[in-house]
Amino acid sequence: MTTTRAHAYIDKTQLTEPGYQAFLLLRTVFTVAPILFGVDKFLNLLTDWPGYLAPWIDHILPGTAAQGMYLIGAIEIIAGVLVAIVPRWGALVVAAWLLGIIVNLLTLPGYYDVALRDFGLLVAALALSRLAVSYTGKLTR
Repeated sequence: MTTTRAHAYIDKTQLTEPGYQAFLLLRTVFTVAPILFGVDKFLNLLTDWPGYLAPWIDHILPGTAAQGMYLIGAIEIIAGVLVAIVPRWGALVVAAWLLGIIVNLLTLPGYYDVALRDFGLLVAALALSRLAVSYTGKLTR
């Protein structure tokens, strides 16, 4: 069956493939989570986000810590959208972003457990980028 990008179809046989399922799970999570966390930087419903900002980073960013979190939230939203559109490269942006978060948390006493969790997420984002090499484009033929 020949199709164009405008007439893409899903190869239903690959939906049962474990590697493809892993790709879909990671792509979904790394799209939704950064967008939701980014939006919450503006709302502060989950936590007081400025409290997670190391003082040395707060001094680098213009404005207050809360305003810095608005910028951070916008970047997170963009990263999530990138994962949705171009998962191979968007996942690398998320991985780099997570590395920055880890550096921030390691310089802030009492957040080492969160930094370790974020390291696991960084590895998962790198795995998504590698899986995207194989699975991006398989939705279209």
